Amino acid sequence: MAVSPARGAAFDILFRVEQEGSYASELLHSPSSSRLSPADHRLATELVMGVLRWCSVLDQHIAQHSSQKLARLDAEVLTTLRLAAYQLLFLDRVPERAAVHESVELVKRARKRSAVPFVNAVLRKLAGTGKQNTADEISVASTSSELAERSAHPQWLVERWIEKYGLDVARQICAYNQQIPETTVRIPDTATLNELKQAKIQLSPGKLLASAYRVVFGDVTSTPAFREGRVIIQDEASQLVALLVGEGRNILDCCAAPGGKTRVLAQQNPRANIFAVDLHPHRARLLRELVTASNVHVMAADARNLPLGNQVDRVLVDVPCSGTGTLGRNPDIKWRIKPDDLADLQGRQTAILLSAMQCVAPGGKLVYSTCSLEEEENAQVVEKAMAADRTFRLLDCAAELDRLRSQGEFVWNTADSLTCGPYLRTLPGVHPCEGFFAAVLQKN
Repeated sequence: MAVSPARGAAFDILFRVEQEGSYASELLHSPSSSRLSPADHRLATELVMGVLRWCSVLDQHIAQHSSQKLARLDAEVLTTLRLAAYQLLFLDRVPERAAVHESVELVKRARKRSAVPFVNAVLRKLAGTGKQNTADEISVASTSSELAERSAHPQWLVERWIEKYGLDVARQICAYNQQIPETTVRIPDTATLNELKQAKIQLSPGKLLASAYRVVFGDVTSTPAFREGRVIIQDEASQLVALLVGEGRNILDCCAAPGGKTRVLAQQNPRANIFAVDLHPHRARLLRELVTASNVHVMAADARNLPLGNQVDRVLVDVPCSGTGTLGRNPDIKWRIKPDDLADLQGRQTAILLSAMQCVAPGGKLVYSTCSLEEEENAQVVEKAMAADRTFRLLDCAAELDRLRSQGEFVWNTADSLTCGPYLRTLPGVHPCEGFFAAVLQKN
């Protein structure tokens, strides 16, 4: 039996994530993955993301039926076992026989023929264990260790969330992260909306924003509107952060790639000069391909040393962060990040924010944001920067949400649930979106 294109691609991506520290989402959108048929790409995506979401649970089941410790297995063998275990334990529509036989072929393809009897034996035992029912187990977990084990999260992260948000919210965050996220798009005009409907894309209204829509049925990525960049996939909280920036004449978007928020800024400010900055030239080029508006000027530069004066009246500082608010979409992050990383990230984030503050004209506004749930990257960064530069004052995000509501854009009923003190704070599972933080600062 030959290895199907989807399983072969999934194995290659998972192996690179494990061995090279590559990012699954980037590999799934790489040129090699684009050669897959739409059906194979969907299956490869489900397999890769499913394995990464449930990696620790899969390892527990494999270890129960393995005659060898997992740490001693070759990486190719362990990757194959995880891929097969996910299909056997979590997917109903994949025949067990196909999952087992193709996994044996994957081991042969990886030139590990000596491991074939071992892999075959482990998978045949796994095939008889039945499907996993994890949602109920997560909802009744009563300790950090139980929640971490049942929801396939690192315990140190779960402990932080319980301490910060409480056990019930931590359960909701973990449960959200283990689900396949909804596809949310931003549609800028009625003509594009009608075009998607004519293409048989079934949509439901956004839950936070009037210009956001959830894809109920259909492949939006196959439409001309998506291919031409008129529609992009973007979480509602990410869209909301960009909308907080408001209107200006000269707008700076720091750390702008891949460009989703830059697009929102350009749509909201068609007459403004928008400077989109990213550190890496190749990411700046990708940003230019995504954002074609003539008023957007893309630059490759270090946000800690911006080549601009203090004449910018609106700034978005969406800094590189741990990404712990996006684990549903990027599950590999939770196995990659370590507690010590937060201090290093905070140092870089503070430096970027202080640099961006130097570009703001008197009376201008700056939005600092992350997709992190961690206090070190959020309020602590803002407090450090404002202590170092006392020419700014902190605005109340609730007032900014009221502004968006008056414009007909913000439609969520309970705005106060999205704020924590003066800050915007969305929580996966508690709110219908990923976890984002934002602070709005104004130059005196």
